[in-house]
Amino acid sequence: MPNMVGQESMKFILLYLFFNIACVPPPAIFQNTGRGEFKRAINKFISENGANTNFGIKVISLATRETLYSLNSTKLMTPASNMKLFTAAAAIHYLGPDHQFKTSVLIDKKNLVLKGGGDPNLTLEQLDSLAGIVSGKIKSVDTLFLDASLLDSIPYGEGWMWDEGAWEFAAPIGALSVNDNCVEIEFRPGKMGKPALIKSIPKTDYISIENLSITVNDTVDYKNFKVDRDWSKRTNKFTIFGELLRYTSVDTVKRNIQGPTQFTGSLFKESLESKGTNVGLIYVGTKSSLSDILAVHMSDSLHKAATHMMHDSDNLTAELLVKTMGIEVDSPGNWKTGIDTMKTFLFDKVGIDTAALRIADGSGLSRYNLLSADHVIDLLVYMYHSCESENFVQSLPAGGTLESTMEKRLIITGGKIRAKSGTMSGISTLSGYAFSPRYGPVAFSILMNGFIGSPKSAQDFQDKICEWLVRD
Repeated sequence: MPNMVGQESMKFILLYLFFNIACVPPPAIFQNTGRGEFKRAINKFISENGANTNFGIKVISLATRETLYSLNSTKLMTPASNMKLFTAAAAIHYLGPDHQFKTSVLIDKKNLVLKGGGDPNLTLEQLDSLAGIVSGKIKSVDTLFLDASLLDSIPYGEGWMWDEGAWEFAAPIGALSVNDNCVEIEFRPGKMGKPALIKSIPKTDYISIENLSITVNDTVDYKNFKVDRDWSKRTNKFTIFGELLRYTSVDTVKRNIQGPTQFTGSLFKESLESKGTNVGLIYVGTKSSLSDILAVHMSDSLHKAATHMMHDSDNLTAELLVKTMGIEVDSPGNWKTGIDTMKTFLFDKVGIDTAALRIADGSGLSRYNLLSADHVIDLLVYMYHSCESENFVQSLPAGGTLESTMEKRLIITGGKIRAKSGTMSGISTLSGYAFSPRYGPVAFSILMNGFIGSPKSAQDFQDKICEWLVRD
């Protein structure tokens, strides 16, 4: 009997050890190499930061290709907007920095065709200017055709969150886009106890606004002022909620719309009619018969579009560039073909094994993207030494650049840092170039994933590394 008890006890101990050891995750990958002074400094910053997060960091000399610092640089991470570095590089290579996007108006008898060319930066003023040219030549239109067939009609990328909602960064994608596919809602206090005063820019019948707000004079039981679109039902009904203090200054928020093609076409129709040209029907689709060109708007260069994308971290621009790279003779531009084109560039030119990464979109909004710091550094090194170096480097905002994502960061470094930031929930990244008085030009990539709460601590950590790199 004692023997049997001993055997049973041993079985229990073995089972306990098996299940507990089996459930322990494997040790974290920890690969830390580089010069001693870099390891001492950066590892000290990591220790001081104390963040419970995953790091992927690499710093390399652009003159000698020496790895100055590396920490888990092969680990795949979600890059957020650092994905735009890859999009810009491929677009500059395939389309060229001087590439322009064409928005045209064609005429066939008493019908017009507004044809989109994938222009990511078409403004309300430019669309109105096209309408002015057209209205000077024709006063009655039977049907206005809206042709967005240059690119496919899928408005959202793979892996985009279903509840991104009406925020500007999640605007739908289309070949016929204007004003970032957004409206601006301007608001100011009304009379006490009355709704806030609301104005939409542009003023258009394409959207509707329900104003449920109220003007108040204190913060007792204060209800936050909000502007939202009924995105879950895919409508363009905007609702204004909450309270606005009576001494609040005039302010504006930007919200996306549903249906970019119809939005652009409706604004064009309203602009034509305001100039004396009557428009009968609007039809989304192409017109089969031949048409003559009536008016054309050519965009600024792709270099300017890429600079806008990097400075504002504009997702619409990134996705339109990807789809434009995906245009083929017999099929519209789309994400799959565009991403395949990007991968060809990365494999053939940069020398990256594209089987070892994942690209799901061009902006980084998708959480399906997976890249390592090594991949980012390989791209940065290639572009720095390529014939497009100036276009690429100059597209990145410097520390403290006004009206950019770097406006409040790395101000003291001046033009010594040029970088692209990336931020999503639990993700903060910063990659680019440091022009160091001590080490010469270097490329760096700092990827951080998996933290909880505000990205401020992660950004401060990244800024410390950059400031250390360019110290005198």
